[in-house]
Amino acid sequence: MMVIVFRSRLTPEAGADYAATSDRMFALAKESEGFVDMRSYVSEDGERLTLVWWKDAETLSRWRSDGRHREAQETGRSRWYACYDMDVAEVVRESHFRRPGPTGAAATQADGVRERAGE
Repeated sequence: MMVIVFRSRLTPEAGADYAATSDRMFALAKESEGFVDMRSYVSEDGERLTLVWWKDAETLSRWRSDGRHREAQETGRSRWYACYDMDVAEVVRESHFRRPGPTGAAATQADGVRERAGE
């Protein structure tokens, strides 16, 4: 499994067009072979963190070369991102813990997608 760690900050110009493109890219990725999961977070100071899991390097490579994704990347660099850093890593080990009961239910549901990727 592969994981993308994408940290970024947006420019003031990143408005509704950024949000629409981001939603469109998520929908496309979700339908792509090998996509496992995605989670995004925004810190109080505006830094954004997006984690994206792919089944393997081959399916990630296909997504990376998708023309619509490439176009969105170019627009991001020219208009929406003030800066970004991206790490691409192979997951060498996974560890899971689930507390029984309602507290662990959300974690089980979210992590279940990643567990199915290796099946």
